[in-house]
Amino acid sequence: MASSVDHILRVGVTGGIGSGKSLVCSFFARLGVPVLSADDIAKDLMQNDVSVRRALAGILGRGAFRADGELDRHYVAGKIFSDSALQRRVNALVHPRVEARVEKQFLKLQRAGEKIGIVEAALIYEAGFEKHLDCVVVVDALESKRIQRVVNRDKTTSEAVRRRMRAQLPGRSKVSKADYVIRNSGSIGDLKTSVRFLHTILQHIADNK
Repeated sequence: MASSVDHILRVGVTGGIGSGKSLVCSFFARLGVPVLSADDIAKDLMQNDVSVRRALAGILGRGAFRADGELDRHYVAGKIFSDSALQRRVNALVHPRVEARVEKQFLKLQRAGEKIGIVEAALIYEAGFEKHLDCVVVVDALESKRIQRVVNRDKTTSEAVRRRMRAQLPGRSKVSKADYVIRNSGSIGDLKTSVRFLHTILQHIADNK
């Protein structure tokens, strides 16, 4: 087993819907960097944590869960992306628990000797999670490309995508706050090159912490 490191470099990867942050994280993973998904952790909490399920049903109604007990993601998304007050209540319920689980996973990776750990999260700045991270990478792309990607991926409408975009911090605001920015409006090859370059920078920082 690898020896524990003093402090794992905690890196957040974020970006607006359709920016390509999941693709960027998959490239980091291929380079050997452990990647955590805040979205997967949130889904697990909403599906399996009894107290969260009860509170979520109280906020969004019984329709939040299907008859078989599974979380109805389309119902939940329809509710929170059309009502900012509901979205704030759900975020206040889920985000602190997600942050606690992410920190536990970072510590586990640190004990295993990992020098860098990444968490992919759509709402790092909106949730104030950046204060728990060493640096934040924002993946950015032209709005037209982002909309088309999500329309193709989710089989939805451009207006539905724009509605979800309005529920997030604007891309230019995220870029202005970022420690590093990866532009994703070009080719896959360009994106891989950007990830490899940033990986080299992060390795250097981690090696000199």
